[in-house]
Amino acid sequence: MEILLKETIDGKVMSIQTGKVAKQATGSVVVQYGDTIVLVTVVSTQDERPGDFLPLTVEYQEKIYAAGRIPGNYFRREIGRPSEKETLTARLIDRPIRPLFPKGYRCETQVIATVLSMDQENDPDTLAMVGASAALHISDIPFAGPIAAVRVARIDGQFKVNPTLSELEGCDINLVVAGSKTGVVMVEGGADVVSEADLTEAVFFAHRAMQPLIDLQIKLRETHGAPKRVFTPPARDAAFVDRVQALAAGPLREALLIPQKIQRYAAARAAKQSVIEALGDEGITRREEVVGLIEELKRAILRELILGEGRRVDGRRFDEIRPIHCEVGILPRPHGSALFTRGETQVLGVLTLGSGQDEQRVETLSGEEFRPFMLHYNFPPYSVGEAKRIAGPSRRDIGHGGLSTRAIEKILPAKETFDYTIRLVSEVLESNGSSSMGTVCACCMAMMDGGVPIKAPVAGIAMGLVSEGERVVVLSDILGDEDHAGDMDFKVAGTTEGITAVQMDIKIHELSREILAAALEQARRGRVHILGKMSEAIAAPRQEISPYAPTITTITIHPDKIREVIGQGGKTIRAIQSQTNTIVQVEDSGQVKIAAFSKQEAEAALNLIKQITADPEVGAIYEGTVVKITDFGAFVNIMPGTDGLVHISQLANRRVTKVSDVVKEGDKLKVKVLEIGRDGKIRLSHKALLEE
Repeated sequence: MEILLKETIDGKVMSIQTGKVAKQATGSVVVQYGDTIVLVTVVSTQDERPGDFLPLTVEYQEKIYAAGRIPGNYFRREIGRPSEKETLTARLIDRPIRPLFPKGYRCETQVIATVLSMDQENDPDTLAMVGASAALHISDIPFAGPIAAVRVARIDGQFKVNPTLSELEGCDINLVVAGSKTGVVMVEGGADVVSEADLTEAVFFAHRAMQPLIDLQIKLRETHGAPKRVFTPPARDAAFVDRVQALAAGPLREALLIPQKIQRYAAARAAKQSVIEALGDEGITRREEVVGLIEELKRAILRELILGEGRRVDGRRFDEIRPIHCEVGILPRPHGSALFTRGETQVLGVLTLGSGQDEQRVETLSGEEFRPFMLHYNFPPYSVGEAKRIAGPSRRDIGHGGLSTRAIEKILPAKETFDYTIRLVSEVLESNGSSSMGTVCACCMAMMDGGVPIKAPVAGIAMGLVSEGERVVVLSDILGDEDHAGDMDFKVAGTTEGITAVQMDIKIHELSREILAAALEQARRGRVHILGKMSEAIAAPRQEISPYAPTITTITIHPDKIREVIGQGGKTIRAIQSQTNTIVQVEDSGQVKIAAFSKQEAEAALNLIKQITADPEVGAIYEGTVVKITDFGAFVNIMPGTDGLVHISQLANRRVTKVSDVVKEGDKLKVKVLEIGRDGKIRLSHKALLEE
């Protein structure tokens, strides 16, 4: 049975339709907002997979036909590897729904969101998030939803829900917020250095605005929902669980009180192995179950240490930051570098500066974009003591890079004052909690080391939460173990004045306003402390960029002269670049940018362009080339693209009866400009020079 339900969100209608297409999926909906349409399907098999994790995959795909275009790549079809936008949106969908599946659910589950139509104004990402929840909610899959998601922006001091892409250009807060009926479950976005109070208000403004979308899904299930399949968590052998816990509790607790990660992990492995050996043959045959029980016990011990005993794994206070060490200028040839170490997390930030031709070109549903700022995050296996194959960037790498990009891009200088393409690379050398926030710190210092005139230094911190009933603890600068055992991973980046980026995921069903506000304030204090440590290594950007960085020289020419600089088929501009070892970029406005690796090369290219684009002056003397002979005179090329006429009477200081008696095509001839007419015609004279 086909059904279509609608709800008005900030004056525009959002509709959810089911029962018309993709009916063989376990659940499917079509979500429409304006002329942007997203199909979301979910399929969950009936057979359980072995293992101890939820086998959930989420895919988001943008079809170029949705925008009425043909793909611009060689194959003229969507290529197999998802774009950065698709990867980031898939993560946005995954993060709020994953905690809502029941513990122990092991049926292979896949969510696919496909953009079918894009109106260039309404971003499909939040539609895909709403659709994923709706498809799961009406299906027979056990799911503790529904949830909803909206984008909130602050434009001219006013909050707006689901703003258009053009409206986002002028906003100072841009967040995607997901929530349930009673609380917030995820926050992702950036801000232009705003206060903690303003960010909190934006989050809960979004939470109020999404309630009609939750009600819409509830109504949809009432009319078109399938009976939920019966799911019974795997039965446990209570006596065996007690035996494992009794054997593991003491050694595991001792292991977890070791401050150093490597030694702690080694002791935990030894404790696990001792339990398996103590269980004899049963420990070997039920090894996977034993490992799962020990991981659960580890989480419970860590939580009780925090909530019951008021202590952390490494002995810090709840709001204390790990020891920080910063260095800059450690690599000689890159244009800027910095090493940021916080506890057992260490990140190398590397800066490279380039010209306009180094900008990244990206094809999106909104059209082609050129990005003069890039930040790439790398997480090699050795950073956590592992040995495995190195592939391309993972979803995690792209997600952490995207978060760090949002944190830093708000403090970049204006293009008018620093006309460079900026690439930052984060190499995670060690990891024990929040390498993405370490990336923000390392890359910020690398830019300052490279002489990038940033508006203000920026740093980041990861906050955690452990809560049970009335017992609630907010943790600053969490370790990896605290992240795994806790209920929240909340990353906050910003300057001393305010926030530039946030990312929050929770494992509990919702987060209250009071806890969010407390976490933000505690994060602010930690961020200011980290910025103080960074300033001890480098307090401000260097006055000069690296001598190995290209110099950018800019000149503006008349637009009519552009074709002369480029030349037929690009011949002239290629010759300039070849002769001077530079990169020359010409804009339609007449702005010419010269990128060179030395001042001399830049000046050489600049002089050639000035010669090409210079206008002739009356009285000036030029040595030109005869390009054409007629009965009445000779045409002489005095500068690229500029010819003038030497009348037969001006060829010599005697009477000339035949032009070819004096000059031939190809001859060099010195001439003086006598007159430039209103029509641009130039009168030249060789006779005047002879007389002088």
